[in-house]
Amino acid sequence: MLPAHLRTCQCRLLGCCWHPRSRGCGGPVLLALTRQAGGRSWRLADACAACAAATGSTAVVPDTWLGSRRPEPAPRPVRRARRGLPPGPGERTRVREMLTYLSAALPQFTSPAGRLLALQCALRSDTRGHVTLADGLLRGMRLRGRRELWLELSQAGWLETATVREGPVTVRLLDAAVLDQAPGRGVRRRAAHWALHPAPLVLPPASPAALRLTALVLASLSSGTAANTEDMGTVSRMCGHSPQQTKELLDRLVSAHSLAIWRHDCDTDEVLWQFP
Repeated sequence: MLPAHLRTCQCRLLGCCWHPRSRGCGGPVLLALTRQAGGRSWRLADACAACAAATGSTAVVPDTWLGSRRPEPAPRPVRRARRGLPPGPGERTRVREMLTYLSAALPQFTSPAGRLLALQCALRSDTRGHVTLADGLLRGMRLRGRRELWLELSQAGWLETATVREGPVTVRLLDAAVLDQAPGRGVRRRAAHWALHPAPLVLPPASPAALRLTALVLASLSSGTAANTEDMGTVSRMCGHSPQQTKELLDRLVSAHSLAIWRHDCDTDEVLWQFP
C-alpha cells in the first residue's frame, strides 16, 4: 500500500465515473471495496470520503496493519484524562467511516437497533475481534436483554452467537475487516462514546432506534455548521432505510425540534438540514 501522502482519489482521476452526480471530491482518501456485477466481481481502490459515500454497494475498509504485526511502542508517560473538553472531528470521522462500512457489510434488512449494536461492537473490539459490552452500556442504549439483535447479527455471519444473560455480554466478531484497526482502540472507544451522544443531535435514550440511528447519521455527516447537505442516497444507505422512510424520519426529527428544517432537492437529489 502506498504511503498516505501519495494516495489519491482514483475515482476523481477517472472523472468520478463510479457514482451518480455528487458535490465533488472531499475528505480523506480511504480504501473502498465495491461490489460489481451482482457480486461476480469486486473493485478495491483508493477513493476520497465523498466519492466512497456516493458509490453504491461500497464499503470503506478500515485502516489495518498488513504483514508483520506492528512493534510495541515505547512506554509513554501517563497523562490524566482531560474532562469536559468537546470531542474533536476525529470521533465524528471515525463514526462516519464505520457507518459507511457497515452499510455494505451488513444485510440491507438489518434493523436500526442491530446497526447501533454492531457499531458499538466494531468500535470497541480488540485486535482479535473480541468485545465486551458492559451491562450499563446496553441498558443505557435500551438494548439490554435484546437477544434477537445478537441473533440477527449472528445469522448475518457478522459475529458468533452470543449467550445473552444478565451482566456484560462478550462476543467475537467474524468480520476480518474490523480486526486490528488503526487508529488504536482508545481513539475508537472515544468515537463509540461520541456515538452515544452525537451532539448536536442528542435524542432521549427512550427514542425509537430508527430515529436515534438517523440522528447519528446526520450528526456524523455534519460539518459543524448550522446548515449541512448530503446526497439522499448516502443518508438513506447509512440509515439502512429507503429514501421514503428516511424522509419520514427526518420529518419526525423536525417535529421533535431536533432539526429546525430539512429539504430535499429533487434535481440534485441532495438533502439539506439545519440545526435549531
